[in-house]
Amino acid sequence: MIDSYLDNKVGQVKHFLSVDLAHNLRSNLLKLYADEALKSAGIGNNAKLLKDKAFRSDKIFWLDRSHNDQHENRFFDLIDDFVAYLNRTCYAGIVDYEFHYALYEKGSFYKRHLDQFKDNHQRAFSMIMYLNVDWKKGDGGELCIYFPDHQEIIPPINGKCVFFKSNELEHEVLLSHQMRMSVTGWLKTK
Repeated sequence: MIDSYLDNKVGQVKHFLSVDLAHNLRSNLLKLYADEALKSAGIGNNAKLLKDKAFRSDKIFWLDRSHNDQHENRFFDLIDDFVAYLNRTCYAGIVDYEFHYALYEKGSFYKRHLDQFKDNHQRAFSMIMYLNVDWKKGDGGELCIYFPDHQEIIPPINGKCVFFKSNELEHEVLLSHQMRMSVTGWLKTK
């Protein structure tokens, strides 16, 4: 993933999440959805949080070790290992992270944006790990990343991870024609 990031400013790897871990996280997400525990996502932070369904219409649930969920904790162990490797080999200076489940119902989207708050620059890298079994062309929900001279469209294939600098690349989630699921988050610096 780091090699493809260095080559293209977007790191991608097909099986960052094992099939088993992706399955269990997907099951967690679907249970949270059935229990109506997901909340409408917003834009901005703290007192500036705005919920604008014309800009962003996904639903989220924050992951936390305090949930004592074995699958979320396995996910956090994987992220801890990745952060340690990234800091050791690339001197990235990552000191924290935050992740949430994201679910896009049919007809949902997230318009073009940066993953950086105007008043807080701690988010260094964005990571998206997909939980979509049997995704096929035409299902929608692709990630569109905007470069100065072109766009890259990335399908949300199960287990795949996408990694890029939070303050560099504008991106959007295209209209979903089927339910689209992921774990999405940010690696943070001081």
